[in-house]
Amino acid sequence: MGSETSSLHVLFFPLMAPGHLIPMTDIAKLFSLRQGVHVSIVTTPLNSTRIQSTIDRTTHHSGHHNITIHLLHLPFSEAGLPEGCENLDSVTSPEMTLAFLKAVNLLLHPFEQLVERLHPDCIVSDMFLPWTIDVTEKFNIPRLVFHGTSYFALCVSNSIQRYAPHESVSTETEPFLVPKLPHPIEITKSQMPDFLKSQTPFKETMQKVKEADSRSYGVVMNSFYELEPDYEKHYREEVIGSDRAWHIGPVSLCNRDQIDMAERGKKAFIDANQCLDWLSSRQPGSVLYFCFGSTCDLIGAQLMEIAVALEASGHPFIWVVRNTDRMGSEEEWMPDGFEERMKGKGLIIRGWAPQVVILNHPAVGGFVTHCGWNSVLEGVSAGVPMVTWPMFAEQFYNEKLITRVLRTGVEVGTKVWARSKETRPMMKREVIERAVAQLMGGGDDADERRRRARELGEKAKKAVENGGSSYMDLDRLIEDLKLYSHQGK
Repeated sequence: MGSETSSLHVLFFPLMAPGHLIPMTDIAKLFSLRQGVHVSIVTTPLNSTRIQSTIDRTTHHSGHHNITIHLLHLPFSEAGLPEGCENLDSVTSPEMTLAFLKAVNLLLHPFEQLVERLHPDCIVSDMFLPWTIDVTEKFNIPRLVFHGTSYFALCVSNSIQRYAPHESVSTETEPFLVPKLPHPIEITKSQMPDFLKSQTPFKETMQKVKEADSRSYGVVMNSFYELEPDYEKHYREEVIGSDRAWHIGPVSLCNRDQIDMAERGKKAFIDANQCLDWLSSRQPGSVLYFCFGSTCDLIGAQLMEIAVALEASGHPFIWVVRNTDRMGSEEEWMPDGFEERMKGKGLIIRGWAPQVVILNHPAVGGFVTHCGWNSVLEGVSAGVPMVTWPMFAEQFYNEKLITRVLRTGVEVGTKVWARSKETRPMMKREVIERAVAQLMGGGDDADERRRRARELGEKAKKAVENGGSSYMDLDRLIEDLKLYSHQGK
């Protein structure tokens, strides 16, 4: 390829939420490390502080200063948001979520002006910014959409929307088979997102997302072929009807330095070395890691049940408890004397944790997760089996992938999709303890889960290495975009 066709400018626009900002920043870093690719990232001032240090380290290590961050300011008052609410992890209700998305939608005109000034060759847009398709079409720029979930979840969602199998059951708890998937997958109406069952304010947003996807150039997936090959094929052939879906993950594996792993998306509330020192004093595979991501709040009574179950399990643990400032006094969610009794046995982290560092330590033998896709992939990449505890979004779909297809997890047994912590059914201590015992115990089933998890971890790492399936798909995508760009010039 000649020098006149060797450059490519890709602009990334993630939703301002940890589960979207973090992987899209990783993808931007991956693009920037390829020859002749310049990257721009669009975000808000607060969110830029969460990614600036990792961007600086990437450009320093690579020797190429080819990542630029451009700032847009959210119109808080116009959308009815409190001042400084720049990220979804500060949103506390479904109503605030809708207000937040309204604020993001109001960025259309400043974003259009930025694109006109920068004139990138391609825009990678978060799924929740469907209006970016109007901008890309205006300037004749290809739009790649980022969903931030699995092929599997997209296939399940498409099948339910296309065939409406849930309409054939009479109750919320009666299982039904999701049609025309590579595996027999059962789910209940109670585990489905609200917008698929009734007319909700969010339904209109998802309709706009679907329509924008149909007009986009293609899809970038944070997954890898060896993880879900049947669903990669099904997604291309049955969902989008083209081969314009590129899997380039697990993108978290682009973070090789400990500091990048520790500060992925936000500075941790605990020093990574403190976690490593604590873990290094434990037996291999003995520690349970318990974390529910950045947006899954729990009521104090549920945290109390978790604490009692962890103590009763007898396993050493790291428990991440977020948003403790919203819970009242610790007496409401922590058993009397719990922390004192657990000294040396358990490590409680209040706030953001260096999750990738923790999961990759040999002492960690299990992961209790809410099944957010970033956490799932980070667990898979570390070769760790999981207890699945989904709550909302597409998390119940991801649970089915882990437990029914990959068979590397144990279901805690939650059955109700609920965005609000107040409406979630309580999971009792006995149920939690039973799932932990099943995951961390001995026996053929547990050993098989661990073996399969280890194998997937090895495949994940190979996928992103030179010559691996994700490495090669990223190369193909970049070459495709360069060809498209220079044919149009």
